[in-house]
Formats: sequence, C-alpha cells, structure tokens
Amino acid sequence: MNSSHVVKTDLFDLVSNAGPMGKFVLTALVLISVFCWSVIISKYRLFKATRIANKNFLAFFWQSKSMDDIFHQIDQFSDSPIAAVFRSGMKELRKLSSAPEGMGEFELENVSRALSRTSNDEVAQLEKNITWLATTASSAPFVGLFGTVWGIMTSFQSIGASGAANLAVVAPGISEALIATAAGIGAAIPAAVFYNSYLNEIKRVALDIDGFNQDFLNIVRRSQILNRPQRQV
Repeated sequence: MNSSHVVKTDLFDLVSNAGPMGKFVLTALVLISVFCWSVIISKYRLFKATRIANKNFLAFFWQSKSMDDIFHQIDQFSDSPIAAVFRSGMKELRKLSSAPEGMGEFELENVSRALSRTSNDEVAQLEKNITWLATTASSAPFVGLFGTVWGIMTSFQSIGASGAANLAVVAPGISEALIATAAGIGAAIPAAVFYNSYLNEIKRVALDIDGFNQDFLNIVRRSQILNRPQRQV
C-alpha cells in the first residue's frame, strides 16, 4: 500500500487535519467544557465549605444561652448562609426591640420578611453560574451534532471531488464528525451530572435555611410572651 494513502488515526492529527468549521466547533466545545469544569470545581468547594459552616453554626447556636452572644461572634461563621440569615434577623429584631411600644405581630412580620429576603439572596448566591451547567448539558450535544453533520458533508464533498468512495477519501471527514460528537457528549455528561447533584445540594441548604427561619421566629415569639407584662386580676 502506498504510504500516501495510509489513514492517520492519531487524535492530534485528526484534529489538526480537520477543516476550519470542525476546528471551530471543537474549540468551542473545549472552551465550554473548561468553563464548566471551573464552575464544577468552584461550586464543589463552595458547597463543602457551606455544609461545614452551617453545621458548626447550628451547633454553636443551639448550645448558646443568648442570641446576643451569638450575634457578637457571628463573624467566625462567614461561610454559613444560615449565619447570614441570623445576622439579618437580629439586626431587624434590634431595631424593633428599641421601639418604645415594643413588638407585636406586625413587627414580627418585619423580622420574617428580613429573614426571607436574606434567605433568597443566599440561595441565589449558591445558584450563581449553575445554569451554565444546565445550558451546557442541553446544548453541547447539538453543537457536537452540528460538527458531525458538517464532517459528513465534507466526506460527501470529497467523494464527489475524487469520484471514489474508498476509505482514504471518506475517513478524514468521518473522523472529524465522530470527534465532534464525542466532544459534545464529553462536555454534556459531566455538566448534567453535576448540575443535578448541585441542584439537590441547593435544595437541601434552602430547606435548612427555611427550618432555621421558623426556629428563629418561634424563639422570638416565646421571648415576647415571657417578657409580656402579666394582666392584673
């Protein structure tokens, strides 16, 4: 066999011999994949730190005797979304407690709104860039499919130009097509897996925050009942 007809099967050679559109598709998929992995790694570190910080803060919260003491030491739990929610609730509670008429149900609603507002902000921070994983999981296979179709078109053009349908003519375009397919799937699978995993993690944190909000409001209500002046008989 003539050496000029030997089909190159090395991956680097296949990529380097791809056409301009094939290289564009592969470059786009590689960049998308790199960005997704940066999101995956950064979010993994964030969720790990969040779990530890929330666990430590809740342990400290339930062991403490005074919410004022917790408030004064809140800075050591900067990675905890629940601690951030507690801080906002205490700030609103202190504003209302200083009022001469004290606190009623309407004032407690203000505290509840402050807790909810900060809860939403903390969850939104956890969700930041997560949608990129969902977008990659849904769109990367189609980008790869576009490269696949383009590679097959290139193969047919080569057949038409040469008038022969042997392996040496068809292989470069088919290889380009298959590499684009593999790159699209390779970018989509990790994005889909980690998106679902992180979505469950965010839901778990959101439930923990919501449960803490209810506990915080219950503690405030009990303290108001205990401090309320007794009616004279």
